[in-house]
Amino acid sequence: MSAELRTGEVAAAAGVNVQTLRYYERRGLLRDPGRSLGGHRLYPAETVTTLRIIKAAQRLGFTLDEVAKLLADNNFRSDHDGLHARAGAKLAEVDAKIAELSTVRDALRAALAAGCDDLLTCSEIPNCPLPFGDPDASTAGH
Repeated sequence: MSAELRTGEVAAAAGVNVQTLRYYERRGLLRDPGRSLGGHRLYPAETVTTLRIIKAAQRLGFTLDEVAKLLADNNFRSDHDGLHARAGAKLAEVDAKIAELSTVRDALRAALAAGCDDLLTCSEIPNCPLPFGDPDASTAGH
């Protein structure tokens, strides 16, 4: 790669579209690019790596605000525990979501097994598997 890349070259190399590149610029995730004599944006080659890091972090569930903090702290390349701590916190969030979704899945399976066809009728049946009452009570037996 050459020292400086134009917008389309950066976007293609990183696997993003030009609008995404510009959006990340506006969000401050990327440094403002230089300009050619003709006014075209010129990005350093490292921009491709930064874009790949942003996309990888998003696939891991980090929000753009979280990615911005990671990039600002430069924790992707340092021995500092910032990325480690943030990855641990993100893992805890994912585990909590999985537990919540497992509870929802179990309730839906129970509703299907009970033959619930009507919410009103089902809600009036004793031991209805759907969580109409206290959320803690519906999971107490699971």
